[in-house]
Amino acid sequence: MKTGFLLAALLATGSAFAQPQGPAPAPILAPKTSAAPVAAPAAAAHALTAEDVGAYVDGLVDYGIQRGDIAGAEVVVVKDGQILFEKGYGYADVKSRKPVDPKTTLFRPGSISKLFTWTAVMQLVARHKLDLDADVNTYLDFTIPPAFGKPVTLRDLMTHTPGFEETIRNLGTTDPKAAMPLGAYLKEWVPTRIFPPGEVSAYSNYGAGLAGYIVQRVSGEPFERYVAEHIFAPLGMEHASFAQPLPKALAAGMSKGYELGSGDPKGFEYINVAPAGALAVSGEDIAHFMIAHLNDGAYGNARILDAATARMMHGTAFKPDPLLPGMAYGFYHEDRNGQTVIGHGGDTMYFHSDLHLILGHGVGLYYSQNSAGKPDAQIRRALFQGFMDRYFPAPAAAQPPTLKSAAADARAIAGYYLESRRSASNFLSLGAEISEAKVTVNPDNTISASEVDGLNGAPKKWRETGPQRWREVNGTRMLDGKLENGMVTEITTDQYPPILVFQRASFWQSAAWNVPLMIAMLAMLALTVIFWPIKAVLRWRYKRPLGLAGLSLRAYRWARVAALVDLAAIAAWATLLVLGSMNLSAFGSGSDKLVILCQVLTGLGVILTLAPFWELRMAFADGTRPWWTKATDVLLALACLSFVWFAFSLHFLNFSLNY
Repeated sequence: MKTGFLLAALLATGSAFAQPQGPAPAPILAPKTSAAPVAAPAAAAHALTAEDVGAYVDGLVDYGIQRGDIAGAEVVVVKDGQILFEKGYGYADVKSRKPVDPKTTLFRPGSISKLFTWTAVMQLVARHKLDLDADVNTYLDFTIPPAFGKPVTLRDLMTHTPGFEETIRNLGTTDPKAAMPLGAYLKEWVPTRIFPPGEVSAYSNYGAGLAGYIVQRVSGEPFERYVAEHIFAPLGMEHASFAQPLPKALAAGMSKGYELGSGDPKGFEYINVAPAGALAVSGEDIAHFMIAHLNDGAYGNARILDAATARMMHGTAFKPDPLLPGMAYGFYHEDRNGQTVIGHGGDTMYFHSDLHLILGHGVGLYYSQNSAGKPDAQIRRALFQGFMDRYFPAPAAAQPPTLKSAAADARAIAGYYLESRRSASNFLSLGAEISEAKVTVNPDNTISASEVDGLNGAPKKWRETGPQRWREVNGTRMLDGKLENGMVTEITTDQYPPILVFQRASFWQSAAWNVPLMIAMLAMLALTVIFWPIKAVLRWRYKRPLGLAGLSLRAYRWARVAALVDLAAIAAWATLLVLGSMNLSAFGSGSDKLVILCQVLTGLGVILTLAPFWELRMAFADGTRPWWTKATDVLLALACLSFVWFAFSLHFLNFSLNY
């Protein structure tokens, strides 16, 4: 799933008891269409046996890890309370040629950790120690500041609707000296709330960490110990831990993490917001957890949730769109092919995983890889899609025709959209803007969205089947637009989990003009700085004096200094962002000096914007200067003014170390 910029490489109010809803009933008056629907043939389901699963998975994963330059992976399938299939692929340690063993090799499944956190919360809810609708400040030893006139609740945290902006500072590190206790991390900075709680899906690692801290405080046990005693132990999960570093007994089984399988191994990733992503676990142990949830909380003679609480946890708690799958309590619904499916994905810098539970069939699928791999490596997405189509194919359905209103409706939805999961008060807001989803109208009045693509990386086509309700061409995925005053303001799609929505970018946020403006600004600043010494050398070589003196000469020089400082600020910010995309540790306290330098250079650049306008005034007051030099001065002044615009609009001029 794309989340924009470097955040993609890193690491959703409805009834509490509502079950996932089926398709909306047909309207009494059907919309006018341009052609009759064409029926698609129904696919035949394969028998879900160990042999068939093995043949399918082997072919896909063996090829995928080689093509994607992935060191190792593991796949586990459970059915009817038993492990149907489990297998390791490739290596846990490439150098020593140590193979992946799903029974004992530990992987880091990232945000799948949250499912254990949410399970712990529901255990305490069932014991009446936590109230899903109470202000979380009731359970904390610090305060979540008020905003929007509503408190944040555990229900908000579990459905990713607390309204927090995205955070990344000190999220994780490979340096054990930079690791932080959970409480210290949470108290260091409470993220800005950009949405009213309970209203907008915006995935939040901070919110999950907050829930884990509440478990810790209310239970009186450190979070990692609580999970070990109340979840791992009953489920017989002997190769699982939230401890960082791992206990010696488990450390030997920990897989190395890789950027590319052909490269060097990376260091152990310390996740400071541990309840959101610090789990290390073997494939077989995660199978026990899947079986327990598929059996409404029971695993053999043990039970981690009572049946009523488990069923409540799996039901729908919040829907960003009334016609699409919603959030359960921590799990997200990824219903597909007419089946009710709940699950979660997880990503650290080097490990990438998915867990899916097909409710009603007692089937679970887990996949994890220990390498980021090449950008086009999409094994887990292809695996789940293929698994569902092979064993739980969609029933025969008519390919819907295009509505006659599609042309006008396509124009209403076209434009640029921001992900709700974004930073909004700091320099990382740049990521949200340069990765905006662009919805375009195709010649056949279908639409495409740049951030909603197929396995081949190309944007999918969507055909309108109802007012601002769009269906994937030759597929089953849906995309809905929220229409207000003749324009779509929000897009939701079941291509993504219900942990984010796309919101129309305002004019000042739109990449349609911000990106070209940024490119033009950079070009003008760079050309000015490059040609400043070149022209000086040429004038010296050919004995052609500049012809400026006094205030005019000072204005000329200071205008170029302004361009140089602007470029230096941009280069400093770019360095920080590149370092952070390469290693999450760069977005931590250790980089505070670089952040301060970036901020100081930005502030100085804003002040020096006066210089090119001073130079411009002097140029137009001098009738002897040729027109092309005046035109250059105008462009330089506009470039420096653009720098000021971006400094404020993208929050680069923000003298805070929180992001």
